[in-house]
Amino acid sequence: MGLHAVEADRSVYAFFRDGRPLSSLARSRPSGAQLIPASPDLSKVEALHGGDPAISRRLKAGIDAEPGLAGTVILIDCCPTLGVLTLNALIAADRVLMPVSADYLSLQGADKLEAALGVLEQRLGKRFVRRVVATRFDARRRLSYEIRGQLHARFVETMCQTVIAETVNLAESPMGAKDIFAHAPHSQGARDYQALTEELEAGNFFC
Repeated sequence: MGLHAVEADRSVYAFFRDGRPLSSLARSRPSGAQLIPASPDLSKVEALHGGDPAISRRLKAGIDAEPGLAGTVILIDCCPTLGVLTLNALIAADRVLMPVSADYLSLQGADKLEAALGVLEQRLGKRFVRRVVATRFDARRRLSYEIRGQLHARFVETMCQTVIAETVNLAESPMGAKDIFAHAPHSQGARDYQALTEELEAGNFFC
């Protein structure tokens, strides 16, 4: 999204380390979105605060403390591990979009995340609206079709019909610090993500 070498003091790490308000860390992007970037220092949160029982609710408290965010759609991008940071995101979230690349290890990861969501729902007393989307789908590989079939079988009610194809443009866009719509607006990758957005909107996922 056009940001390089983000300093720790201007990233979401400053929120966890120093209690900086989230609004003070947001940056406007050309697309009109507000972005709070991460930095490599964010990996220290687990070591520094992992033993604090209250740390898992820090992000939700920070969002709730920002009255200007009421009614705003907030997207939280997570690493694929179930650590302190992902737990913060899940506790703060109402909905979970689970991208699963078309390979066996990602399928196993989806099963583990689904199990973790079930445990969290019991502890938090809430139900996560969830959707699963197949990504990095290579139509030339038989494995891609097998993984998609298994996803449909395991996530019958939550599986998206849209599939994100593996394309060169999607791989190239981060190199130019652009999203796919700015990098290659007429590409297959842009069409796939536009279709996914429309499917999620039609299903009231963002409401």
